[in-house]
Amino acid sequence: MSGPSGGNDGRFIWATRGNAWGFRFLRRGGYEDPLTVYEGAFAEIGDNAEGWAQSVNGVALRFLDPDGRCDAAGRVIPHDFVLLGSWAEGVDSLEAGRDLVWPEVAEEFRTVWDRPEPPSVAD
Repeated sequence: MSGPSGGNDGRFIWATRGNAWGFRFLRRGGYEDPLTVYEGAFAEIGDNAEGWAQSVNGVALRFLDPDGRCDAAGRVIPHDFVLLGSWAEGVDSLEAGRDLVWPEVAEEFRTVWDRPEPPSVAD
């Protein structure tokens, strides 16, 4: 994958949950363990249902599933992203971030959200 400006640093971290599986990192942004970067980026957003924040760790975005998909408990599924490198450039709002990143992952999520088990790291 290349970043939106055509560079080779187009990386992001993506965490979400599915219908029957809990919170997982579906993209790791090149990190073996993205949790520390993720936690630092989301420090300002906390537990808010949606939000946008810029930090030294990149741009953090949390938004509810644009297609309104819910998990087995009936909760709308959130998508958490940490945009890194060229993905973070010019993202100055939640809407701008969602418009940039959702088209990149929408089809991928459509194919995995209703699986009984989360996709593997190899997927």
